[in-house]
Amino acid sequence: MATKKIIQAIIVEDEHNNRENLQNLLHEYCRSVDIVAVCSSALEGRQKIMLHKPDLVFLDIEMPGGDGFSMLESLPELDFEVIFVTAFTSYAVKAIKFSALDYIVKPIDTMELLRAVDKAVKKVQDKIDNSRMVNLIENQHRAEDKKVLALPLSDKIEFVEISNIIRCQADGNYTIFYLKSGEKLLISKTLKEYDELLSSYNFLRVHQSHLINLLEVKSFIKTDGGYILMRDGSHITISRQRREMVIRILRDK
Repeated sequence: MATKKIIQAIIVEDEHNNRENLQNLLHEYCRSVDIVAVCSSALEGRQKIMLHKPDLVFLDIEMPGGDGFSMLESLPELDFEVIFVTAFTSYAVKAIKFSALDYIVKPIDTMELLRAVDKAVKKVQDKIDNSRMVNLIENQHRAEDKKVLALPLSDKIEFVEISNIIRCQADGNYTIFYLKSGEKLLISKTLKEYDELLSSYNFLRVHQSHLINLLEVKSFIKTDGGYILMRDGSHITISRQRREMVIRILRDK
């Protein structure tokens, strides 16, 4: 079973061999890290950070076209962790001033890298848990039709009002959320988990693969074995085992 990716990371390093070595070490020993970009200059690093909004940046200091510190200073916000990877120990104090998560000296020691990445994973996980806790507390004060669900995507947490969810569909160990906006969100949790979570908010499991918002049902079509037509035009199959129960609930809705 593949390890779940937790950290989205960018490498900013001007020397090809060093970039390749770091990539190989991360690929072999740090399976929770997803390398979304590899950059050879400070300018490219800034562009890719703005584009991908990573959780973590592995940053060299001395590079052509601007050093790592000036690149950080040029960014509008530093909402990611930084691990400096450099051949020069003289920058350690300045790195601390930039609140660096860690400072690794080349050539890279594998155990040092593992310790640094473990710290990054814990920090990112703490941020996710904190966001979920804040949402849980705020939900206590929201009206029922304004309750919000925190959906963990690969690169962020999306907060969605439950009333804006039309339906959910199983996709293996993932769940696809279909929203009123027309947006689709792929979430790395099973439909069973959301069935249990949303059943008290007018959601009904009508099939092994389908969980629907009863308030978004347009009609029940009796032909072709019977199916549900949702307000967004989607046709939802009803399982044979659940058919009578679904019809009864729809009739009483």
